[in-house]
Amino acid sequence: MATIWLWIGFILMVFVFLALDLGVFNRKAHVVGVREALSWTAVWIAAALMFNVAIYFIYEYHLFGIGEHWFGSDLEVDLTGAQAAGKFFTGYIIEKSLSLDNIFVISLIFAYFGVPSMYQHRVLFWGILGALVMRGVMIAVGAALIARFELVIYVFGVILIVTAMKMMFSEHESVHPEKDPLLRLAKHVFRITPTMEGQKFFSRINGKFAITPLFLVLLVVESSDIVFAVDSIPAIFAITKDPFIVFTSNIFAILGLRSLYFALAAMIEKFRYLKHSIVVILMYVGVKMLSLDLIRYFDIEDLMTWVSLGVILVVMVIGIIMSVWVNTHDKNN
Repeated sequence: MATIWLWIGFILMVFVFLALDLGVFNRKAHVVGVREALSWTAVWIAAALMFNVAIYFIYEYHLFGIGEHWFGSDLEVDLTGAQAAGKFFTGYIIEKSLSLDNIFVISLIFAYFGVPSMYQHRVLFWGILGALVMRGVMIAVGAALIARFELVIYVFGVILIVTAMKMMFSEHESVHPEKDPLLRLAKHVFRITPTMEGQKFFSRINGKFAITPLFLVLLVVESSDIVFAVDSIPAIFAITKDPFIVFTSNIFAILGLRSLYFALAAMIEKFRYLKHSIVVILMYVGVKMLSLDLIRYFDIEDLMTWVSLGVILVVMVIGIIMSVWVNTHDKNN
């Protein structure tokens, strides 16, 4: 029962963060500059690292009874503080890495709909709020399935490998909002204003309820996040099956997505090899999931947590360095 209060406390903390974000620091619509975005990115990363310290103490001393049971089954019991902190940080890095592809798709969505820069923050805020709810549900379902049917972890591994292969052989990232099912449903059900009305999502036409084009953008962003969640949530289950660590690391990565978007959106296309890095990471994590029995046989689960962290960091750094080197080489030529 005590563990429930830990979950409630974390969720309340997240909502306080979001309330301060939209209600205090970003009450007025404005264009988020690179300097502001980098500052907020640093704030969110610092918050995640401080929470990682809290994770250490929570698991080291089993505060609130954390780590004991989930859905009536032992998933990862008696994690030490160091083990839990390592899994949280590795999961956070994975989610942060995979979010880079999400950023590129969001920038394409905004460009497709011609969303003014000053309204993009509002769309991302509510989009991420919806993503928190959806991912919470998906993580709960995933944890429940793994607790009852451990073979699900192998299904997740196959999903990641298939996703990596599809990304590898797709030449260009593209979006087709006109095919989005949520968009089609909204157009069929609601009246839509002919133009955007500032940062409003809802309006009226002849006194009757209507949605604005900005709300349609929000629906497409939410829809794209569902697709990315299918990749990212199985990936983090390869690091840990502890639902609290899975949820909190995922949420902290999402919370920093808005600021990371404004910091990188303008130059994300210059990092041409990041996509290759993401493919390698997805492939590695998928293979790791399929090798679960082998890892258990040699009793190297703790070692693999740190190996995974090293692999992810090295692969991302290589992708960034290669992108910068090729861009510099192209300019010189």
